[in-house]
Amino acid sequence: MDYPGNLFVVAAPSGAGKSSLVKALMELDSHVHPTVSHTTRPPRGQEKHGREYFFVPPQEFDAMVLADAFVEWAHVHGQRYGTSKKMIDDRMAQGTDVILEIDYQGALQIKKMYANAVLIFILPPSWEELRSRLERRGEDSPEIIDLRLQNAAVEMAQAHEFDFVIINEVFDRALFDLKAVVHAQRLKYHVQRRARPDTFQALKMV
Repeated sequence: MDYPGNLFVVAAPSGAGKSSLVKALMELDSHVHPTVSHTTRPPRGQEKHGREYFFVPPQEFDAMVLADAFVEWAHVHGQRYGTSKKMIDDRMAQGTDVILEIDYQGALQIKKMYANAVLIFILPPSWEELRSRLERRGEDSPEIIDLRLQNAAVEMAQAHEFDFVIINEVFDRALFDLKAVVHAQRLKYHVQRRARPDTFQALKMV
């Protein structure tokens, strides 16, 4: 279904800077919003239901899976996380641009459900820089870093399936590229026609 809002899906290997770029984009562009995922894990710290996540019991999550309520869901560290189709649809129907941070498998699943979704892949400038970033984070052991790099090779092999590829070598330049993709999508003919139907009617273009 066509909605006035757009759906942007961003994927990247761990350490490429995906989350930082998406966060910076949302700080600059008030029309881009994330979705709030459902999870079976309990809240942590100051997290609130409906803000960071919708915290639901496993039985409710199971029911949503059976009802085909998620565009994608996965097991992560013993808990389950899912992206609600209704939340995406509702936000886009209101004219909001929705952005998802997700792995490449989920991105390709979403593309099958939303033909107009814009898929964006973030690449590091080199293997050496990717390893350096993972090491600088100080979160993982050398063994885990090696595993993340192995996974990165698999993930980056799928970048050709995406609509846009941004190389995050210099953060500000990569952020400019991400903003350019979002802005260009909004200016496409069919998107403008969905977002501004009154203008097209007034100009007798429909």
